[in-house]
Amino acid sequence: MRITNHRLEGIDFVPARWTGGTITPEIVVLHDTAGRLEKGNSARYLADNDAKVSVHFVIERDGTITQLVPTNRRANHAGQSSFHGRHGCNDFSIGIEIVNPGKMEAGGHGEALAWWGQVFHNDGKHEILHRQTPEHGPGVWMTYTPEQIAAVCNLLETLFRDIPTLEDITTHWYISPGRKVDTNPLFPLAQVRALVLGRDDPAVIEAEESSTEEPTATMLRVATSGSGLNMRRWPSFNPNVITSIPNGTAVPALRSGVFDGRSWSLVQYDGREGWIVNSYTQPA
Repeated sequence: MRITNHRLEGIDFVPARWTGGTITPEIVVLHDTAGRLEKGNSARYLADNDAKVSVHFVIERDGTITQLVPTNRRANHAGQSSFHGRHGCNDFSIGIEIVNPGKMEAGGHGEALAWWGQVFHNDGKHEILHRQTPEHGPGVWMTYTPEQIAAVCNLLETLFRDIPTLEDITTHWYISPGRKVDTNPLFPLAQVRALVLGRDDPAVIEAEESSTEEPTATMLRVATSGSGLNMRRWPSFNPNVITSIPNGTAVPALRSGVFDGRSWSLVQYDGREGWIVNSYTQPA
């Protein structure tokens, strides 16, 4: 991907009704659409509405990207906001909306109720989790898809490569504390910032510090009911998959630890290191 004449090449550009004057972008603000998941629904609304809102990019559940506002023009995505003492973030930021229902209410049997009345289930298509943070409060949230996380990272890497004035990545909840809660607490913000900005990955560092080294020649064999087991960058079910280890494969275990009540191991496979859940392995 490449930014040419303030547009991202190779994707749809749908001019937003509410596009402002010229800006010099210095930060990127990540948002949740907090709306329906049907492809194109949020992009159409953000392109033309009476609420006078707009955004630069929308990322669908399948990773498809639509651009609505050129990167050097103002979009109305942040509202009342401030970043490190500077107010009015719309005047110096690029906004990215990620399609996600936002904060939901808990129902029975793992259900989650969105604000517009739709009920979501943990059904293999959607993953619903309870989380509480000081910034978000308690809530029920939907995970982002691996395709979305990959698209966010690819887009951010392109923006920071091609727009030299960009300096940082933040979220709506950070620039509008107490007023907004997006992106939701399941978004791997620290890891995305580390990848794009070239900083140490805090989750990887924390995993190493919270685990213990395994004795030399400790081996584990992948034993799942499916075709393989996901190997992940850090011990979490957030979208961070490196590769899949085929069922029956024996791999050397380097470190082990307990994270969020589950036992994980850092293993080596195909020349790379990553974490796997121990409940899907056997001693080899």
